[in-house]
Amino acid sequence: MKYLYIILTLALFSACDNELELNPPSELTSSGFWDSENGARAAHTGLYGALRGANSTMWLLGEIRSDVWGGQTFESPANLELIESNITESTAPFGGWAGLYTKIHQVNDFLINVPSIEFEDNAERNHMLGQAYGLRALYYYTLLKTWGDVPISTEPLATTDPEGLSKPRAPQSEVMTLIKADLQASLDAFGPDNSFWKGKKVYWSKAATMALKGDVFIWSGNLLGGGTADYNTAIGALQQIAGMGVSLEPNFSDLWSTENENNSEFIFAVQYEQDQSTNFYSLLTGRSTEIQPQFDNNGNSMADFVVNGGNRYGPSEEVLLLTDDNLDSRKNATFIRLYTDDNGGLGYPIYDASKYFGSVINKFAGTVDGSIRISDNDVPLYRYADVLLMIAEAKNYLNQDPSTEINLVRQRAYGANYVGAIHGYSNGTPTENTNAILEERYKEFLAEGKRWWDLRRAGDSYVLDNIDFLNPGDEYKLLLPITLDMIGRNPLLEQTPGYN
Repeated sequence: MKYLYIILTLALFSACDNELELNPPSELTSSGFWDSENGARAAHTGLYGALRGANSTMWLLGEIRSDVWGGQTFESPANLELIESNITESTAPFGGWAGLYTKIHQVNDFLINVPSIEFEDNAERNHMLGQAYGLRALYYYTLLKTWGDVPISTEPLATTDPEGLSKPRAPQSEVMTLIKADLQASLDAFGPDNSFWKGKKVYWSKAATMALKGDVFIWSGNLLGGGTADYNTAIGALQQIAGMGVSLEPNFSDLWSTENENNSEFIFAVQYEQDQSTNFYSLLTGRSTEIQPQFDNNGNSMADFVVNGGNRYGPSEEVLLLTDDNLDSRKNATFIRLYTDDNGGLGYPIYDASKYFGSVINKFAGTVDGSIRISDNDVPLYRYADVLLMIAEAKNYLNQDPSTEINLVRQRAYGANYVGAIHGYSNGTPTENTNAILEERYKEFLAEGKRWWDLRRAGDSYVLDNIDFLNPGDEYKLLLPITLDMIGRNPLLEQTPGYN
């Protein structure tokens, strides 16, 4: 079948890309795949299967090099080389551009073919195209943030000849131009349609494009010279999202129930379901032999805790100290802190390093089915708290007061415990505001794949100030090298500056 051929062809683009197992309906023949609405719908479903396959890698790219991880685990820790930024051209991680070009070429194929297909309702076709342009912008934005200059490809693959596939790295400015163009194409395709596809947040939407647009234009404004014009564009996009049926959930802890995944706050989330695909947060849990003999910070026994997975990532001590506020609902909603005893029934309401055993993720705890815990939480890529704090960022760059947005997030976190005179933030200097926004985002988005990108978007100095494993002179490490094998396969590629 033609679609199977397309997938096999895409796999040749990178030796490190995973196969996509997407089986279109049997009636779709090799000559007619892109001639029918059914074919387009099968390909549309495949776009989200591809994204889900890439999501754990995208989480690592946005999270693992930050100051969130590297703390105590009770099993062998994972990705220490990345956590410690111990990266050279000979140990370059994420070979083959982390497999993202396979996803991009799949989107390219969709964007080239679907506009010419007549749908029973062409509004649905346009919504699908809006989704596809948004996804391609997301992929290229991830590539730009990770490697800087990257190859640009907007056409379906027409050859399997490695020489024909070779492309040089395009400058960041050109990649950013493509990203912005895709964002506009996405908005044009959506038009006035603010709806969520099938009423669900697991499909890209106009609101998701607006959130990504705000993110992109703040990055471009601060790191690529876009300045005031880009910040104003970011605010203009972000402030429209509130009118699209999106708002803060009243209670932070309610966001993480698998029964409330279509909540008002999620803008776009990657879907996981039992018997289909489970997420990667089982690596932040553990085994019964380690967990069940321990106690939580309230002194409760963990003997009945249903386990799954392993304990490969531990929150840093910085995280434990930063979130050690019992009035802030995010403390217990994010991690279950384990201690070796119950402290005479009193527990350890304040972090005690001498008795601390490790932590289990609570934010993505999944579903318990009898004696089994299933990691089936949808994983949000954008939610409304993110939008509010990005508005605060853009306002700060424009010398406006960001305190309203910061305090909306804080008020939700503290709930009935919120006292404005104590917990509220008042406008400060631009540097003070940036630090306040970064700290609020730190606490709000722990384990959501945001922290590394947040520090990078704020500027190199904020990365170096917060990451113990990076020092002045290490700025080149903020972008990753490419593998020597990639250069051998594509002689038009040049190594990321600083790694030669």
